[in-house]
Formats: sequence, C-alpha cells, structure tokens
Amino acid sequence: MAARHGGGGGEDPDKASTRPYLLRAIYEWALDHGLTPQVLVDAGVDGVMLPDSVGGGGRIALTIHPRAVKGLEMNNECLRFSARFAGRPHDVLVPVAAVLAIYGRENGRGIFFHNDMDEPPPADAPAPDAAPAATNGARKKNGAPPRPPRLRLVK
Repeated sequence: MAARHGGGGGEDPDKASTRPYLLRAIYEWALDHGLTPQVLVDAGVDGVMLPDSVGGGGRIALTIHPRAVKGLEMNNECLRFSARFAGRPHDVLVPVAAVLAIYGRENGRGIFFHNDMDEPPPADAPAPDAAPAATNGARKKNGAPPRPPRLRLVK
C-alpha cells in the first residue's frame, strides 16, 4: 500500500478527528475503483508546505495517486509526500485540517469537509442547512418544540 497509517494509538475517541480516517478510506476507495485521488487543500492554513509557485494562500487541488507522488504518508496529523511541480521535485506537507475535500478526479465523488466537521454540534443547536421543522403546534411531552433532524448531507 502506498499510504502509511500512523498515530492514533491511545487517543480519546471523543476528541479524535474523524477526518484522517475518512481521507484514508476515500483514498483507498478511489484507487480500488481505478480513479485518480485528489485532495483540495486550503494553502492558507498554518503548516501547509507547498512550492511558492503553487501555494498562493488559496485553494489548490493536488493529485495524490501513487503514480504522481513518492513516499505518500497519510497519518492522523498530516499528508506528506514528494511531487513534481514544473518538472522539479518538491516536498509537500499538508496538515489534515487544511484538507477541504478528497475525491476522484474522474467523477468528482468523495467527501467535502466543513471547517467544523470534527466538532459535534451543541445539544440545543439546530442542524446546519436544515429547513425548520414544521411543528403545526405539536410539542413534546415536556412542552418543548421538536428539534429538527441532525443529519448532514455529504455529496
């Protein structure tokens, strides 16, 4: 396997990020289906190391297929690899928090992350992007209106 999985031993599961595990899963899924895995990176996040010619502080799509990179390491903290930009090799470091998405280049399917994805919503917070629940005057037994569902659509 091209990606080495590291870290994570003994972490508190309530505080551990799910993002690195999802990154590795979609990476494997893309390779298994003959797709070219790409990550969308926020180059402005602290710790991102890219060549000056490509960073620019914006968003950049990076191909992480084994044919395009060398020494890919995907652990719970970062993605690290060597790749060629304008024909010259460069070391790349991307903290997991800077990864905005991972997807197959050919079909665009994968996971797009929200900045607050790893933080559970407060117990009384409405679901993001959810339409308000139609209560029609209905109330729970304790008198409180029903809460909207907490499911989040991931395309």
